[in-house]
Amino acid sequence: MARKYYLDTSIWLDFFEDRNEPNIPKGEWARKLLAKVTENNDKIVYSDIIVLELGIAGYSPHEIEGLFREIGPILLFTESTEKQVRKAKDLSNKRNLPQGDALHALISRDCRATLVTLDRHFKKLLDIAEPTMPQDII
Repeated sequence: MARKYYLDTSIWLDFFEDRNEPNIPKGEWARKLLAKVTENNDKIVYSDIIVLELGIAGYSPHEIEGLFREIGPILLFTESTEKQVRKAKDLSNKRNLPQGDALHALISRDCRATLVTLDRHFKKLLDIAEPTMPQDII
């Protein structure tokens, strides 16, 4: 059975922009992750919050659509629910973390997808979704 992954927005930016740091080849990890997902016929779930955050990072709706279209059939789109948004707001306030990160964790849990991230905020959400780093998958 195909596995599902949910990449947080930073992983998408690493992929699209080939972002790397000294001794931390984030863009390379992201490329290898997408290649492995494709090779294994697995799926990547992305959501409206990813699209929103990419827009905040400076991508136009047209650019975002084109980037995801190029990736193709391994992608599954999901829309966040009002219940998820309310819960994310509550978690954000109670655990002192960005609301978007809480929403990513909730969406990945509800889609039964492995949450892929390098962001430390997700350690505050282990009861929602266990974060996995891209290099642990590749």
